[in-house]
Amino acid sequence: MRICVFLSAADLDDRYTRPARDFAKLIGEGGHSLVWGGSNVGLMKVVADGVQEAGGKLIGVSVEFLANKARPGADEMVVAADLAERKRLLMEKADAVVIMVGGTGTLDEATEILELKKHGRTDKPVVLLNTAGFYDGLEQQFRRMEAEGFLPRPLAELMFFAAEPAEALAYLETGRGTA
Repeated sequence: MRICVFLSAADLDDRYTRPARDFAKLIGEGGHSLVWGGSNVGLMKVVADGVQEAGGKLIGVSVEFLANKARPGADEMVVAADLAERKRLLMEKADAVVIMVGGTGTLDEATEILELKKHGRTDKPVVLLNTAGFYDGLEQQFRRMEAEGFLPRPLAELMFFAAEPAEALAYLETGRGTA
């Protein structure tokens, strides 16, 4: 399976990097490929390192203005002209999406895939990996949107919320959660 991961390129502390390394190892050991923003810095580097070390393949999609930070030695690296093309290519190359900790770019990518799912333009599974409770507030907001009628489909059809890396991968591999 080609798993697209939306996540930060920032250097973060161990409460975020340790679970990211764990998830990367699971991807590689499971024989899956990582589809990611192609960066060789911060959390993006941590995940790419972990997948590659565990035997997985790396499929990067960088963007022209960040091409100097692209990871050398990826199995495939594409450089998109702009962020819109990058998002399109990331989603085209993936079978599933995992949203990890990140900033505004990660939120932009996350909301785009959810809009596509909401409108039936994709059926790829989406997992929000809520490392260290980072997305507690966002999960609460999504649940409020559902409860108050802002989502035309049940939230469970749009995304799965996972607290741990193993739970996220198990959902992708089986189509159901562990809870």
